[in-house]
Amino acid sequence: MKIYLVGGAVRDKLLNRSIHEKDYVVVGATVDDMLAQGFKPVGKDFPVFLHPKTHEEYALARTEKKVSKGYTGFEFHAHPDVSLVEDLKRRDLTINAMALSISPENSQSNEIIDPFNGQKDLKNKIIRHVSPAFSEDPVRILRVARFMARFKHLGFSIAPETLKLMGHMVVAGEVDALVPERVWQELHKALQEQSPEAFFQSLRDCGALEKLFPEMNHLFGVPSKAKYHPEIDSGIHTLMVLQQAAILSKDPEIRFAAAVHDLGKAITPMNQWPSHKGHEIKSIPLVKALCKRFKVPKSFTRIALITAQYHDLVHKALEIRASTVLDLLEKTDAFRRPKAFEKMLIASEADSKGRLGFEAIDYPQKEFLLKALACAKTVDVKSLIAQGYEQEALIEQIRQQRIKLIKKVQQLNLG
Repeated sequence: MKIYLVGGAVRDKLLNRSIHEKDYVVVGATVDDMLAQGFKPVGKDFPVFLHPKTHEEYALARTEKKVSKGYTGFEFHAHPDVSLVEDLKRRDLTINAMALSISPENSQSNEIIDPFNGQKDLKNKIIRHVSPAFSEDPVRILRVARFMARFKHLGFSIAPETLKLMGHMVVAGEVDALVPERVWQELHKALQEQSPEAFFQSLRDCGALEKLFPEMNHLFGVPSKAKYHPEIDSGIHTLMVLQQAAILSKDPEIRFAAAVHDLGKAITPMNQWPSHKGHEIKSIPLVKALCKRFKVPKSFTRIALITAQYHDLVHKALEIRASTVLDLLEKTDAFRRPKAFEKMLIASEADSKGRLGFEAIDYPQKEFLLKALACAKTVDVKSLIAQGYEQEALIEQIRQQRIKLIKKVQQLNLG
């Protein structure tokens, strides 16, 4: 029995990155061998075991064969005769197909096994598929895009032959077999990487964006007014907004809202270009449809919807009347969900900064609206009730007092 550390842990070790999960491959062992040493079986499709002390995953070396379309139609074969190279060959990328031999005595890494030149690709910052078997699993398209989101800032790029293969997979209809939950799983992970915009760009480069996120893909080629959007293209603007959101916050809810904030521009009639009047309202059904399709969590959906509908009004927060500011606070449910409101403001700030030449410009609207909310929340409702106000009269008094307090914030802001 030989044990090897494999996959992402080896890659990250070579990149001097933190290792969060360790996966091991066991060569030359049977299920009975593992059970005899106290390992606990957890795999359903193929033999995977948890170490009795560390609870890390150990899988028997295996090969796989595709038996039907999609990413679930695989037949796995685990056997003591399966070699380490055979096991590594079934993996997706060369940088993920390396192994380190482990000494059973002290669990220290010894020899590195790299049959597919993963170290060379790491050095050259290339994301490359291991073998033609890559094309059998459409999830690998999403994984490549996610790795670009993780490593773009380090200068990584997708190998031309890999990008070409991904394009062939799209044309062959492989991505059509992806289930929504898996797409969201990979997107959610990508949103937490350093360059989440690279996820969508990579999908677009291979043609998968049109298949998976047509609402976003249709933004490319749609112009906006150069005065407000020097980058012109609405798709490029969206990627820039997502990039700014990643700079402003690590919160994936904010980043998701940034990614879908302008979908309504894609359905503006061409004869109205480059104006997009009413695109905020037009975005709502598109955001809802996308979120429903991928079963996006409610908290993500809520922030995405209020961002899409109200980001332009947030931009004008320093110019509008106090009553309109209060309307914004009420319509976004800021009094009950202040954290969601703040996330919407950050996504709106990303929208403002996600324009060519606007990246370093301050965004005072966010702080103003947070102050306005804080002051409006100080209205003493119990005192008003004690004064005898009821029902509609009470609601009106609360509103008037909130407006009065917001006006004070506006005056201080102007001063």
